Amino acid sequence: ILIAFVCVRCVGPEGSRGSTTTGSCPQRLLGEERRRTCPRPCKSDRDCSNKRQCLCDGQCGLSCVAPGTRTCPWPLPPGENSVWRLLSPTHSFSALLEVRCKPGFALPGGLDVTVRRCQGDRQWSGDEPVCAGPPEAETNMAAQSCPLPPEVTDAFNIQGDAAVGTSIRYSCRSGAEMMGSSENHCQENQTWQYPHPICKSVFCPPPEEVKQGYVVAVQKTEYEAGFEIHYLCKKNFLLDGPQKVTCLPNGTWSQSPPFCRARCLIPAERSRVVIAGVKRWPFDVTDAMVPHGEKVTFFCKHPQKQCGFGATQTCFDGKLQPPACYLEPTWLQYKLFPHRLVSELEACQPGDVE
Repeated sequence: ILIAFVCVRCVGPEGSRGSTTTGSCPQRLLGEERRRTCPRPCKSDRDCSNKRQCLCDGQCGLSCVAPGTRTCPWPLPPGENSVWRLLSPTHSFSALLEVRCKPGFALPGGLDVTVRRCQGDRQWSGDEPVCAGPPEAETNMAAQSCPLPPEVTDAFNIQGDAAVGTSIRYSCRSGAEMMGSSENHCQENQTWQYPHPICKSVFCPPPEEVKQGYVVAVQKTEYEAGFEIHYLCKKNFLLDGPQKVTCLPNGTWSQSPPFCRARCLIPAERSRVVIAGVKRWPFDVTDAMVPHGEKVTFFCKHPQKQCGFGATQTCFDGKLQPPACYLEPTWLQYKLFPHRLVSELEACQPGDVE
């Protein structure tokens, strides 16, 4: 049973109007109640205006209050873990309000009930009560997790929380291949839904040799994940493909090995060709050869007109075929009539060549 006594009419100066001899009122002192305003201070009813009385207003001390018109908010919204109950007939000045925590919850200090009073500023006294679960309950909740043994945490990078009702994801350290489920769930009985996976070391086989090239790597029978090897080609050969490959966690190389492609001999001796946008005699080119992938434009004579047009071929691994329209000039044509060589003729108009 909760019994609360509240002094409303407090002791004033001896002989003053409205004074009473039942109880005493504290000096005006604002503190924990966080009051924003206090009514006008007084010593007796004579210090107050019409309809106001000199009454005790909690930590505001003796104050001029109109008790019939000062009411506090009611009803209050239901608390999450508490129950409100009005102990007075009305919710006006000096009315009492009981706040009781629901079972399993308590106020700061361990109490499960507190009383608030309607103040002269139309607010209930004290701070808003907060009923919380006991600390030991929170500790028990935090302790509800699934174990992760050291051999698991050492072998895996783990994302997520091991608490009951949550999930985690595994990824093997240092690129090893994972055997088992990559995700696991912590059950209510604090056991994992699946067995922990394992990290299986995977290796790549020795890299393939490349014709006319070299493999730059330490000679091994197997290569661990993340290991890199490099390829180089012999002189006058061009690398076609990746210069570097990496051993992947699944035991394969990141790319197929490259090729070392040969240069091509220019199949023209007595006619100029176009290489890299420049019109040149083949004998002016080093070794009369172009590298793999180089485009060479040959000159062909129009069958009916005295003009020439270009036809382009590409060198591929030592092979460069002249276009079907190209006709190599004879030695006499080259010596006696050099200005009549097809490469020296005036270029055909765009509409002349289909």
